[in-house]
Amino acid sequence: QAQLVESGGGLVQPGGSLRLSCVASGSIFRPYTMGWHRQVPGKQREFVARITDIGSIDYGDSVKGRFTISRDSTKNTVYLQMNSLKPEDTAVYYCNGARGANVYWGQGTQVTVSS
Repeated sequence: QAQLVESGGGLVQPGGSLRLSCVASGSIFRPYTMGWHRQVPGKQREFVARITDIGSIDYGDSVKGRFTISRDSTKNTVYLQMNSLKPEDTAVYYCNGARGANVYWGQGTQVTVSS
C-alpha cells in the first residue's frame, strides 16, 4: 500500500531553519512528481514546492529564495529545507506524490514559527 510519512516539523524562532523529510513507500516515488503543500486552519491548501522525477523544480512565490526542495532516490525521500522562516510560514506541511491521476498525501507535520 502506498504511503507517505512526513517528519521534521516543530517549533522554531523567526529567522530559523527546519528540514522536513517525507519517506515514500510502496510504488510511490521514482516516477512521481513529489511536492510539499501547506495549510492553515480556515484557509485553502497552498502550494509550496515540487520536484519532478527528472529534477525539474518549482516553488510557490511566498517561499522562493528561502526554501529548497530535493529528493534522494536511494532513500525514497523528498526533503524541504526551510530557511529564514517567518511567522506566516506557520502551517501544517503535507507531502504529496503525483503521477497522472494518481495523487497521494501524507498525514502532515506541524511547523510553528514563533518567538
